[in-house]
Amino acid sequence: MEALYTNLHYLLVDNPTISQFEWKTGETFASSLQFLNLTVIFYLSLTFFLRRLSLPPIKSSILRPISAVHNLILLLLSLTMAIGVILSVLSQMPNPKWIVCFPISQTPKGPVFFWAYIFYLSKILEFVDTVLIILAGSNRRLSFLHVYHHTVVVIMCYQWLSKSQSLFPIGLATNSLVHVLMYGYYFACAIGKKPRWKKVVTNCQIVQFLFGFVISTVMIYYHFKGPGCSGIWEWCFSATFNATLLALFVDFHSKNYKPPSMMKINGHD
Repeated sequence: MEALYTNLHYLLVDNPTISQFEWKTGETFASSLQFLNLTVIFYLSLTFFLRRLSLPPIKSSILRPISAVHNLILLLLSLTMAIGVILSVLSQMPNPKWIVCFPISQTPKGPVFFWAYIFYLSKILEFVDTVLIILAGSNRRLSFLHVYHHTVVVIMCYQWLSKSQSLFPIGLATNSLVHVLMYGYYFACAIGKKPRWKKVVTNCQIVQFLFGFVISTVMIYYHFKGPGCSGIWEWCFSATFNATLLALFVDFHSKNYKPPSMMKINGHD
């Protein structure tokens, strides 16, 4: 077990590519503001035009294998990011306070910021989710929540890196763990073994947001009690975004997981 941990720690933390990582806006790949803007515009434009084209659904026999591979990649990537950032935090943090409150002088370098960078790039990869939904003709799944989430989360992750935003390591770890569950569910659906725990995925997403707000109170305490925490204005953006997501997820939960008695009242069997 010790040898396994040592090897895992080297691969996910001590590897020079990871341990010596430094985000440099405009120099690191995909780090310019122009790249971010063009990426978001491209995603929204592609989504709009594919929807307007009203393409006939692609056969599930063709789309399912592609979807299965895509979801499996994101499942494994999410698991790797969760383990990587947890090990990196334990390695890089000078004290427990650092987890929730970076010092004002914090620079975006080291293994924790490497995993934030991979997380940022993974959110661009997740745009493929939308394309697969449209090609499958699943209009019900292409909701405002879906497009809004995919669009703004990329902006939020960019700010994590460009402004060394406090508290992001916890958000990265919890979100990656939830995505392991979520993409595990979608992978099972793609191979024809639909699990019965879709509601669990939504519940975990809601709990994730609630936990984020609770832990944010600790960061706010440190910010006003001391010299301040890095990226406080970017945290305000993230907190507002997460609050809107929480409201949308709660609304989604109430509409899709009604008790049997309510279903009958509304005329459903």
